[in-house]
Amino acid sequence: MDMLRRPRRNRQTEAIRNLVQETTLHVNDFILPLFVIGGQNQRVEVGSMPGINRFSVDTLQDEIASCVELGVKAFAPFPSIPDQLKDKYASESHNPDGLYARAIREIKKNFPDVAIFSDVAMDPYSSDGHDGIVENGEILNDETLEVLGKMALSQAQAGADVVAPSDMMDGRVAHLRHVLDEHGYHKVGIMSYTAKYASAFYGPFRDALSSAPKMGDKKTYQMNPANTREALVEAELDIAEGADYLMVKPALAYLDIIKSLRENSNLPIAAYNVSGEYAMVKAAAQNGWLDGEKAMLESLLSIKRAGADIILSYFAKEFAQYQKR
Repeated sequence: MDMLRRPRRNRQTEAIRNLVQETTLHVNDFILPLFVIGGQNQRVEVGSMPGINRFSVDTLQDEIASCVELGVKAFAPFPSIPDQLKDKYASESHNPDGLYARAIREIKKNFPDVAIFSDVAMDPYSSDGHDGIVENGEILNDETLEVLGKMALSQAQAGADVVAPSDMMDGRVAHLRHVLDEHGYHKVGIMSYTAKYASAFYGPFRDALSSAPKMGDKKTYQMNPANTREALVEAELDIAEGADYLMVKPALAYLDIIKSLRENSNLPIAAYNVSGEYAMVKAAAQNGWLDGEKAMLESLLSIKRAGADIILSYFAKEFAQYQKR
């Protein structure tokens, strides 16, 4: 048979395959999410996330040191707040002496060169478990912005490099930019959770932080999984309001959304490889149903291939260990 084009010629050896590989992963692509709890000398595994722990502020420093040694230098801490400190208005979220502010300060004191992406959302601190103030079953948008502004300012004062609003309230990027600039934090960036979907893949994260809604769901503010064009509307608004990064969450079920944002914006695109996506791979690997390492690499590669510049993933440390081998 006479064939002029044989694509398999470019696959015949590993050396040739490496030369023509279109997408590559590097440890610099990753932000590692971390869970912070109170107390001292605490390191408690999250039952639904094998290999992932909650850390008290002191043990968190050891974990970050081990990650930095592997080349991971960007972190997204999330706090687990005891119920007695939660209230309707998430007052603890902007306590300058609270767990979250202390954790950020301690990280920046010990590791001044790492990048801290702090979470701006009410749900870990809210007695209602929602990302906004709840009145008569309704999530109040504009009133919530005031709380988010106080939260972002507190995080910037503690040393956060980038604040990451994950609440999906309308107008929050513009409000945070105004508050930060008004107080002189012009250098603090904003990574907006631009397209955060009302997903079933967040379960293990909510277990880790005990932050599930006490009533109803989050469908009036998080996006409908059926919608694509709506993500472009959100992206257009975030760009106009001053976002420095756009994020898609979750990642694997929304690779088309990552690609769409990549094709329609020149801002850095982040994607959150969320807790449920991590847990599925780990559970299947523990049961011997698939090769966990290969599944991890293929999943992460697909996110990068879709167009993400930055990947938030609980696999970040494991990937860094793999890359060091």
